Amino acid sequence: MGIGVGVVLIVLGAIFAFALDFNIAGVEEYVLGWILILGGVLAIVLGLFQTAQRNRTHSTVEERRYDNRP
Repeated sequence: MGIGVGVVLIVLGAIFAFALDFNIAGVEEYVLGWILILGGVLAIVLGLFQTAQRNRTHSTVEERRYDNRP
């Protein structure tokens, strides 16, 4: 989920930074776009980090057998 959200944020940020031309009082659209792009990159990096952590965990099964011979 983190990687997908990151890609969406990067796409939205690129649209805001490079394609749109509108005026909102107190907000520059290119700054908002770059903030979204950086948030998307951060989401992808964190998603990859979480995936790497999940793949690094191992489970160990211990089996004990007792010999009940007299």
